[in-house]
Amino acid sequence: MTLNFFLNMVPPTVTAQERKVRVVSGRPQFYDTPRLKAARAGFISALEIFRPSRPFEGALGLIVQWRFYSQRHRDGSYRVTRPDTDNLQKLLKDCMTRSGFWKDDAQVCVEVVSKRWARVRPGVRIQVVMLRDQ
Repeated sequence: MTLNFFLNMVPPTVTAQERKVRVVSGRPQFYDTPRLKAARAGFISALEIFRPSRPFEGALGLIVQWRFYSQRHRDGSYRVTRPDTDNLQKLLKDCMTRSGFWKDDAQVCVEVVSKRWARVRPGVRIQVVMLRDQ
């Protein structure tokens, strides 16, 4: 089974790595910045309509194409600037877990990720593929 969809949105450039820490009574407390909270809420809202009726089980493949808006770059050309793909993926997979796409993002065994520029249609193309052991 495969699930293929496009999130028609401006992809956030904030990542899960931007969590902050403060010390209260000598103990560290981690918290999300307002920008990170907004990005997480935006993802969860956009993902809701594509959520499967039951969470995927077993090994999964995840193919993601991040498309960032730019009039200065050729449409479809690679984006070689920050944020890093691993940090973008962390936020997305956390939101997909919270939205019920799977029970744990550890189920994602294969990932293919790209960042590109988009003149016309920015967003995030996502494909979830159920994998079979050979």
